Amino acid sequence: MPAVRDSSIVKIAVQMNNQTPRLIEFNQKQPLNCIIQELCNHWSIEDAENYALQTDGPQNNYVTEKSRVDIRNGCILQLTLSAAKMTTEILAKINGDVEADRAAALEKLSHLSTDNTFAEEFINKQGLKLVTTLIESGKLQGASLAHLLASFVELMDHGIVSWIVLEAPFICKVASYVNDVSNQDNGVKQSALSILENVILNSDKYPLVEKEVTIPNLTRHLQSPVAIIRQNGMALINALFMKADELKRKSLAATLSSKQVRHTIESHILQGGAVDSDMAHQLYVQQTLLFNLLEPRMHTKMEPQDQDALNKIKEMRRIAFDTDLENKDSTNKKNSTFNKEYKKLGFKCDINPVLDFTETPPGLLALDCMYYFARNQVDNYMKIVLENSCRPDEHECPFGRTSIELTKLICNILQIGEQPSEQGQTYHPMFFTHDHPFEEFFCICIVLLNKTWKEMRATAEDFVKVMSVVREQIKRALDTQPANMEKFKLQLQALTYSDITQLWQQEQINREEWESHARPVVELKEQIMPEIMDLIKQQRLGFLVEGTRFTKQSKGQRSKFKFWYVRLSPNHKVLHYGDCDEKSAPALEELPNKLAVVDIKDLVTGKDCRPNKDIKKKAASQLAFSLILESQSVEPTTLDFLAPDELVFDYWTDGVNSLLGKPMISKEKEKDLDILLGMEIKLRLLDAEGVDIPQDPPPIPPHPSNYEFSYEYEVK
Repeated sequence: MPAVRDSSIVKIAVQMNNQTPRLIEFNQKQPLNCIIQELCNHWSIEDAENYALQTDGPQNNYVTEKSRVDIRNGCILQLTLSAAKMTTEILAKINGDVEADRAAALEKLSHLSTDNTFAEEFINKQGLKLVTTLIESGKLQGASLAHLLASFVELMDHGIVSWIVLEAPFICKVASYVNDVSNQDNGVKQSALSILENVILNSDKYPLVEKEVTIPNLTRHLQSPVAIIRQNGMALINALFMKADELKRKSLAATLSSKQVRHTIESHILQGGAVDSDMAHQLYVQQTLLFNLLEPRMHTKMEPQDQDALNKIKEMRRIAFDTDLENKDSTNKKNSTFNKEYKKLGFKCDINPVLDFTETPPGLLALDCMYYFARNQVDNYMKIVLENSCRPDEHECPFGRTSIELTKLICNILQIGEQPSEQGQTYHPMFFTHDHPFEEFFCICIVLLNKTWKEMRATAEDFVKVMSVVREQIKRALDTQPANMEKFKLQLQALTYSDITQLWQQEQINREEWESHARPVVELKEQIMPEIMDLIKQQRLGFLVEGTRFTKQSKGQRSKFKFWYVRLSPNHKVLHYGDCDEKSAPALEELPNKLAVVDIKDLVTGKDCRPNKDIKKKAASQLAFSLILESQSVEPTTLDFLAPDELVFDYWTDGVNSLLGKPMISKEKEKDLDILLGMEIKLRLLDAEGVDIPQDPPPIPPHPSNYEFSYEYEVK
């Protein structure tokens, strides 16, 4: 029997500069300093306390008692100077007078600063204070300054020292590197932008940063050919936006919506190649922050004394109904005329339209969008209003009511008011191409809504249905990521009501088809199948118990009866049959002839069926079937049937096959099985609605490497 291998021992390679690598068995139970001592002895190194193990890779992290569990078979480790010894050497070279040694030490520092073990040692020996002082002094430039700033960022990212401790001179010096766009190393720009972003988000120094850097200077970083600089520049802009008060946010939004900034974002980021996930997140954050400026209007209801809002309502009425000649005398119009015109505009309360804007959301935001549409797209606005004025009342698409509901719908789709998430990456390029993206988006969607209303021939009762179709049209068009508003409009034009209906139907079919082949669903069907088959069997036998009137087959003798009736006894053991007229349905006791089910030998259909020899019509011959009887005990040897239709034929043949213990094979059985099985599956999967069912179940995880664990249960 082979020996059981100790799972705590792994086979690894250890290498050292200018030495032959060594293969060893790394015992997880042996203290780390003992393993290092053995390695130093092998390579004749005396001061083993100054050495440590590092992982071999891009980051070269130190191996500690905590991290050693990550070492697996085949790993390669480096024997190198310990974090303490390395810190001492780097600090000595940075403080020394040899420029080449200092540059090499700073480069080494930028690589080692990512390791938490080294960072703790370096900070404990006042290394971070030295780095801060060097940055403030401004003595370093070029690659050395880039390594110094990168080291600072990495050291601070460990969370050992708070960003709050940074003083104004340091922040101002870093800000000067950000403002000096043209003459700085790319590494300097990258780290300086990252430092200021962290200062804003993790300290109370926002006013100082906001004073030192300006959006125009930051915008120039968005034009950089280096992707990480563009990303850090966008991140700093978003940080300034996030921490600003309401007044400054509006000012920042106006700057970001300016043509110059929009052109920079569009040409250098959106059209500059593929947008990676980090930049996509920053674009998502900025889009969310800009749209969230609409939240106060969305949650503000209209007050009767709000003169600005009242003037907007009056202006919308004037644009729609007052011609140039009438405009001069509009003050002489009676209130009743105004009320009629407000009704044509589609307000619920035509006497006082103010009441239509008391619901929040969308509050006054709906009025702002309607007013923007009326002022900036006069032709489309008048077309919608006048078209609905000419329609019958039941088919009218009320502009006021639909605009309010549409604004609410758009706020929901774009998640107005929700704070940006840390993982969000969903942005829409077209919103960065217009100075009033939300209002322009509304204008396109209200035209779409009116078009869809006409295509559906909707009435007021169909309002909810129309809005659900419009929601689907908008979301599907947004999913295509149109580059600008015109392309979005073209996408909507291609998504008519009939297209949406067909897409819904096809998606439903595809989903059901996929789910029907998924292994969990197939296994569920196999479990349900016997129950459904028993249900179909009981229905067929119930049909036989109820009985059926059949056409009587003539055999050369004339009879006054042209029909005969057959019933199955309630205990499913005897068939009762006898003659009847065209309309009667005799009771079981009125049928004189009996046939025990045990005397039925077989059921035959098709060409083997006896009645087919006497039937000339092909269609009728397909409805004939015969019961073959045990000839020794019963006469005649067959009992022949001609069903009135295919349904009765299928039910009787299924029922007889069930009585004989044979499978049901009719088309009607397959149809019923599909319907009942499909309904039962849908009912059982109701709780999984909207959940993607995998084609195969997830794999069962492997057994743990050992079972050396326990749970202590304390009885209280």
